[in-house]
Amino acid sequence: MDKKVKRYYQLKQKQKEIDQELSELRSEIMNHCAEQGASDLVVGSYKVKIVLQERKEYDDNKLYEALPDPGVWRMLSKSDSSKITSLIKLNVITEEKIKDTFSVKNITLLQVDKK
Repeated sequence: MDKKVKRYYQLKQKQKEIDQELSELRSEIMNHCAEQGASDLVVGSYKVKIVLQERKEYDDNKLYEALPDPGVWRMLSKSDSSKITSLIKLNVITEEKIKDTFSVKNITLLQVDKK
């Protein structure tokens, strides 16, 4: 068991280092793309693509006020964007009913693929 715990610790440390390096590289690549004014770049045998996304972040209190039906609230238990989207698609709730319960957060994703 000692070896497993030691290996787990080592891997977690390595993961922290990798996450840090990925973050730094992502930032540098994003800055380069911004300087170039490009959302698509080909660098050697790699294709770099910047993708903008919007994500809704729900306020649990506002959502609860907009959805006072305990049956619907139990289906959610807490705000989860994918569950809420599913309930809208199933016509259990309407987008209009919850329009003031979330804020929109813009997310920038970096995709790097081999050509």
